[in-house]
Amino acid sequence: MNKRRRAFTLIELIVVIIILGILAALIIPRVFSRSSEAKRAKAASDIATLSNALQQFRVDTDRFPTTEEGLNALENPPANIKNWKGPYLTRQIPLDPWEHEYHYEYPGAQGDDSFLLICYGSDGAPGGTGDAEDISEGDQ
Repeated sequence: MNKRRRAFTLIELIVVIIILGILAALIIPRVFSRSSEAKRAKAASDIATLSNALQQFRVDTDRFPTTEEGLNALENPPANIKNWKGPYLTRQIPLDPWEHEYHYEYPGAQGDDSFLLICYGSDGAPGGTGDAEDISEGDQ
């Protein structure tokens, strides 16, 4: 008996590699866009949590933290403050999904009754588009 061993030809291997390359080109961008969407959703969720904590701080102390006190006032009582009943978060103040700090300013655009809470996106700078687009308290 003559047993002949059959192997893949070079052309068959090239065709398989091309097909895998095409599939990767179609699938990889979708996976990364989902990752981007997940990071933006996480930032919006963090902003909602921080915003709620700031509102509770205001209910207890009759004011929002100053810009200088920042979000740290949710974890540690500022000097000369009455009725602080914190900490107002169950965990440490989070960094945004791109490892930047959330930006907090008081007062906000609507005056003493508002604050600005914003994530600057992937670039960590104001403005931008796509992943770098800002996510603010009003984006939820």
